[in-house]
Amino acid sequence: MQIAILGIDLGKNSCSMAGLDEAGRVLLRRRVRRESVIKFVSGLPACVVAMEACGGAHHLGRLFQKQGHEVRLMPPEYVRPYVKAQKNDDRDAEAIAEAASRPAMRFVELKSEEQLDMQILHRARDRLVAERTALINQLRAILLERGIIMSRGRRKLETSLAMLMDADIASVSPRIRTLIEDMQGQWHDLDRRIAAFDEEFKAYARSDKACRLLVTIPGVGPLNATAFVAAIDNAQAFGHGRDLAAWLGLVPRQMTTGGRPKLLGISKRGNGYLRKMLIHGARAALPTLSKGQTILGSWLRSLLARAHINKVVVALAAKMARIIWCVLRNGTAFEAVAVREPA
Repeated sequence: MQIAILGIDLGKNSCSMAGLDEAGRVLLRRRVRRESVIKFVSGLPACVVAMEACGGAHHLGRLFQKQGHEVRLMPPEYVRPYVKAQKNDDRDAEAIAEAASRPAMRFVELKSEEQLDMQILHRARDRLVAERTALINQLRAILLERGIIMSRGRRKLETSLAMLMDADIASVSPRIRTLIEDMQGQWHDLDRRIAAFDEEFKAYARSDKACRLLVTIPGVGPLNATAFVAAIDNAQAFGHGRDLAAWLGLVPRQMTTGGRPKLLGISKRGNGYLRKMLIHGARAALPTLSKGQTILGSWLRSLLARAHINKVVVALAAKMARIIWCVLRNGTAFEAVAVREPA
């Protein structure tokens, strides 16, 4: 009997496989080395190859697709309910194959090498930003132990440090002064490396059509645009802008009390990096947008009058996610609609 669905549980060194027929019966259970998976699958007739969307899955998916197989990638949390008792790698592979057979299952689109490269660059930049933040916090702690309190803000700290190094402060020993100078050098090196990534993202945004459309949205710059283009293959995969906002975890949870729905905080599910970038962009664009004589500006002013600014920022981020969906789906630039004056 021919295998209809092959579920593969990917591992670092070995992978477990389970093959199902059209009726869902298990025809094959096998564990092979990771480098042997491609050779084994190439010898099978065309079938559905199912995997969890994890490290290396997109690379293998593209190879299997070239061999004529239909590749289905799924989020791991959607596979978990199909795992039988006494979880192990073989049962995980069987659960992956069973989950891929469900008609209502949501699948992850295969990403191209260019998209994966862009995501890697964003992760590398995010790591450098985290290192810079940790370095700044350590500098503050070192100076606080000497009774020196620095102003909040990276730029203010840099200015205060320059004045501190020029002054002769008894509480700062020569060895600690040398350490601070070394940490300042690391800080400036991180600034240069982060700026180099930013210039690379700007150059890519100028050359990519989808990015050029996205940067017309207030609060969406080259950094946000390239991150979204790398993460979203096709806006048509989301039926509505709200689906994209929910995928980013920006949709509020609901609780019913006394028969009436009550909105709680956002779910924070999905892509945390894109959600963070959208919220930062919304916070930067809020002062300008709230002063504009547009429908969006009028909505923001009404919201600011009755809600905390942090809630307004998150609401604007959710609105931006919907606008991003519209721009990508329709292929048109964003245009702010002016408020109509009463006749």
